[in-house]
Amino acid sequence: MFDALRERFEAVFDKLKGRGKLTEADVETALRDVRRGLLEADVDYKVVKSLLDAIKTRAVGRDVLESITPGQHVAAIVYEELAELMGKEPVPLVISPKPPSIYLMVGLQGGGKTTSTVKIARKLSGSHKPLVVACDLRRPAAVEQLRVLASQSKIAFFGPEHGETNVLKVVKGALAYAGDHLNDVVLLDTAGRLHADEELMEELVAMKKVAPPTEILLVVDAMTGQEAVKVASSFHEKLELTGVILSKLDGDARGGAALAIRKVTGVPVKLAGVGEATDALEVFDAKRMAQRILGMGDVIGLAEKIQEMADSGGAERMAETLKKKFTLEELLVQFEQLEKMGPLNKVLEMIPGFSKLKGVSQDEVDSGRLKRSKAIIQSMTPAERRDPSIIKGSRRRRIAVGSGTSVQMVNQLLAQYEQMRKLWKQFGKQGKGFKLPKGLLGGGGGFRFK
Repeated sequence: MFDALRERFEAVFDKLKGRGKLTEADVETALRDVRRGLLEADVDYKVVKSLLDAIKTRAVGRDVLESITPGQHVAAIVYEELAELMGKEPVPLVISPKPPSIYLMVGLQGGGKTTSTVKIARKLSGSHKPLVVACDLRRPAAVEQLRVLASQSKIAFFGPEHGETNVLKVVKGALAYAGDHLNDVVLLDTAGRLHADEELMEELVAMKKVAPPTEILLVVDAMTGQEAVKVASSFHEKLELTGVILSKLDGDARGGAALAIRKVTGVPVKLAGVGEATDALEVFDAKRMAQRILGMGDVIGLAEKIQEMADSGGAERMAETLKKKFTLEELLVQFEQLEKMGPLNKVLEMIPGFSKLKGVSQDEVDSGRLKRSKAIIQSMTPAERRDPSIIKGSRRRRIAVGSGTSVQMVNQLLAQYEQMRKLWKQFGKQGKGFKLPKGLLGGGGGFRFK
């Protein structure tokens, strides 16, 4: 997400290089491109005007410090205004001092509400005992979907009896169940509609009265752009929302909802879904989001992913391979640890300046290449992994068939492995970084590991 907008901003800042003082004409020209980029990202035009007015007021006529370029000066202003627009500081979920905390999950059909309900429950399960409740009685598949997702994530589930049509009875039953089983967080997965109609709102208002919620969380699909802002406004008017969750923020959406929803509704974006897996949920941090939009990366987010890998023992396993002869089995371990950090292109987006690396574009960084490389190694026998020199013509053909790839791909992996094996010796002896061979992850190489 935001790739087109990031490229637009980078082009704007590059044009301002070499200016000693920012004139009104310089800023007007830059803001014209910024305006176009924001509108293409489907940001509400009123929000765009407000943002650009704030940037212009701060940028025009200011002397630029010798230590920074005009482009960097404007980038700093744009960053601060974007962060302000999206909410500046993260807003955590509220936990009631008197259990249970009740989260009323609302949203339109197909927006990712059921999945987000389980994601939140899983996120809280480390320090709480959540219960997810199926309250969508009109769509039978919704109950089963929540049941399956909860089971996969080892989250407690409560659903209606067969044939039950009274959602308020289900809510009351869930609260009694939670009390008996010491569930201190109850998440009510409510019914959705194709649009916010009066019948839906009446049902939600009735549920709100029966089970006064600690949080009323609206799940909106980030890919719906300005429409998401309109949906948030209509729900907020009826229910008084306490927070918004943006789903599908990892997709190809233009990002207008993420940029404008706080400004238009006054409701904070609290969480963001960044993948289909039930652990793919992040706290929405406006400053970090602004950094990624402007191509500054997200060093904190990257550090957190590395720490997660370290906490799970991944770092120790990677370090352990340094003490061994570097075989394809060790290479497979490295691939698996990289994969645990998330989609490769999303991880690399967090590296400051990655989008401007010469010879490497995000389109070239193919997460699928990692999966294919793993499949090739997994199609080998233990003996072949330990000693790749025995892999000749017939073996290569068998491996290609078994991995669903081609002999050429097998040859490429083996050649790249040989380069890494030589570098690994140097790495182990001297403790220096090394570059992944060109093409290993689909790009032009040059990623230095230390």
